[in-house]
Amino acid sequence: MITDRARLGARWSGQRGFIIVPVLLILLLLATLAGVLSANLGRSAIALAVNDDRLRTDALVLASLELTAYSLSSGTRQTRPLSGSSTFEFDGAVVSTSFSAESNRIDLNLASKEMLANLFRVLGAEPRDAEQYANRVVGWRSAQGETLDSENARYRSAGATYLPRGAAFSSVDELWLVIDIPPDVIERAMPFITVFSGHHEVSVLGAAPEVIASLPGIAPADVELFLKQRPALPRDVKIVGDTLGEAGKSATIEASDAVRIRTMIHFDNGRRASNEAVILLGATDVPYRILAWRDEADLASLRRPKGGLL
Repeated sequence: MITDRARLGARWSGQRGFIIVPVLLILLLLATLAGVLSANLGRSAIALAVNDDRLRTDALVLASLELTAYSLSSGTRQTRPLSGSSTFEFDGAVVSTSFSAESNRIDLNLASKEMLANLFRVLGAEPRDAEQYANRVVGWRSAQGETLDSENARYRSAGATYLPRGAAFSSVDELWLVIDIPPDVIERAMPFITVFSGHHEVSVLGAAPEVIASLPGIAPADVELFLKQRPALPRDVKIVGDTLGEAGKSATIEASDAVRIRTMIHFDNGRRASNEAVILLGATDVPYRILAWRDEADLASLRRPKGGLL
């Protein structure tokens, strides 16, 4: 015979089972929600931290450009440094800046075909191939006449979905669109070319050895001799020209108003960032203008563009 205590125990047991299951479910849901909330908060915190670093990076890069522009604007173009570097600390970050006049590079829009062919040859192309690569560059920038017509026909025959610009290169990246130049050759050329120099000549006192070796009329032995003498040469156009001989016709000692500035930032939280910009000095309404800007992601992922012109 079931006692009252047994009945009460059985009743309590049934009620306890009925109550504990929903409670466990609620606790599980709360735990899940807490996990989701924690993950979202974590992602938000990371996003805020990344966004903060980006804002700090942009501010520090602009400060780097401002300081460099101010320093370079204090002198004339004839006395302006062709290259240099500096470092400063601000807001818990160490900022290293290096600059170089764009006239230290070969201008795709103004350089002679011979200088372009020499550059491709210096970079490893066979002489005949280098000549053809130079022809394609000149064909891309030619505005009218038989050259442009023949280049248009060449691009159509190659199955390209676009035609040569028929005008000045707006960016060195357009070189990736010029047909018949191997990608590896273009990649090797990038550190030595520009569209912002404004000079047919090259600033030989600050140019890379590869650029010096591209001067029309210079022999390999003359390149080596000039590079040895260069540190001691005065900034005098006649002396520099005489030192280079025939190649002096393609040389200048002036810095361009366009300057390439590379900024490296080391944050106090361990993060790093880099930027490369080209600025133009001497603007009438502002101290300088930004002509080109590449952040760290751009610098790390330069690839041949697909499709037509951007």
